[in-house]
Amino acid sequence: MFDTMTLTKVTASLCGALLFFLVGGWAADALYSPKTGGHGEEMAQAYSIDTGEAEAEEVVEEGPDFVTVFASADAAAGEKVFGKCKACHKLDGSNGTGPHLNGIVNKAKHSSEGFSYSDAAMAVVGQVWTPENLNAFLTNPKAYLPGTKMSFAGLPDVEDRANLIAYLATTN
Repeated sequence: MFDTMTLTKVTASLCGALLFFLVGGWAADALYSPKTGGHGEEMAQAYSIDTGEAEAEEVVEEGPDFVTVFASADAAAGEKVFGKCKACHKLDGSNGTGPHLNGIVNKAKHSSEGFSYSDAAMAVVGQVWTPENLNAFLTNPKAYLPGTKMSFAGLPDVEDRANLIAYLATTN
């Protein structure tokens, strides 16, 4: 049933079909190429349609400012938010992956004994962690203090930040 001639015919048929599709693909690319239009020159967009996306990007609502939200912050809700911080920070006075946060509000920056801060963090020693500074840091730590070791991306919600800072203000 399968002799040498049959095997040769099957192989030749497959090679012929592949060659046919390969040449057909090249011809289609040459005729219908969107880059050249088949004439060897670049095509430029003839017109553009204004969809209004540029105007939509300009309208960005800011939301409430931190001072207003912090005035009515809930420390109990902040304790729940602190759950995100527990992996690296402690409140018992001992350092973990990050420095302890006991009494961090209105405390001198980078003053936890025994913790090895980054060079960028040591550049701001002597400043104070005011609620506003903590808010800016917790929004985006890497943007507030470039070179920080803290790998946390930040808390995007202003209420979460205010509640967390209110909770941290109660820890001493």
